[in-house]
Amino acid sequence: MPSGNKKRVVACIPAYNEEKSIAKIVLLAQKFVDKVIVVDDGSEDLTGEIARRLGAVVVRHDARKGYGAAIQTCFKITKELDTDIMVTLDADGQHDPEEIPKLIKPILNNEADIVIGSRFLNQKSINEIPFYRRLGIKTITFLTRKATGNQKISDAQSGFRAYSRKALEELEIEETGMSVTTEILIKAAEKKLNIVEVPIFCKYKGIKSSTHHPIRHGFNVVTSILNFIAIKHPLLLLGVPGIFLLGFGLSLLWYVIQRYHEVRRLAVGTMMISTTAILAGIFATLVALLLYTMTKKNNKI
Repeated sequence: MPSGNKKRVVACIPAYNEEKSIAKIVLLAQKFVDKVIVVDDGSEDLTGEIARRLGAVVVRHDARKGYGAAIQTCFKITKELDTDIMVTLDADGQHDPEEIPKLIKPILNNEADIVIGSRFLNQKSINEIPFYRRLGIKTITFLTRKATGNQKISDAQSGFRAYSRKALEELEIEETGMSVTTEILIKAAEKKLNIVEVPIFCKYKGIKSSTHHPIRHGFNVVTSILNFIAIKHPLLLLGVPGIFLLGFGLSLLWYVIQRYHEVRRLAVGTMMISTTAILAGIFATLVALLLYTMTKKNNKI
């Protein structure tokens, strides 16, 4: 660490079966931080042993609990160590530890509480991201923007981040899977923490594929975001579609009635669609109103 920087910076690295890459990541990270912590999420190889021998503090989960659980441990341990800035980065070599100074600079300058290393602010990085991943990340980022109200976020799924002491103290994480990345941003927005992004390079060529199936991963993250919106903004997610469905169903019902008067024949198929739409619209609207009432009541407590 540069001698002029008095803040205590800790790099926290979630890892699962990364014995081939962990040594390089630990050694490089040690050049820029005061301490390196590796959260070994139940690895079945020598990931933890290699990191420990290189001087990292290794915290091991007895069984694999998930990326989000590893991030929870990162928060817990760094708070116990009285950390001023925590940096999280992947253990597989996608992130370059030499970019840590760039990541922590906005916090050192009191310009941010959370700094995201964005792949989408670096053209070289964009060119390396496979199309299907780029599409998935963009979709999740769009939903995260809607959930947080922060239109400046360009990479909601980046795991290369820096957190100030304030962020460490105020954020309470619950997700155990990959959706933790968006949960943090949503809760940070609720706490009115300042989020900024800096460009980083994320390597894909020569890096082994993620152990998480991209479709299942994306579905889980999107579901998590929609659950949050449903609870925090039920009128937006359920109320508006509910009213639309109700209006659509009533319009079809009016068509069925008019058609019956004209030809004396009941359009059974259209009638069934109309009934389904009306019932779904009523249900969605009632659930939206119920959740809205509960949310308002909880906010007053």
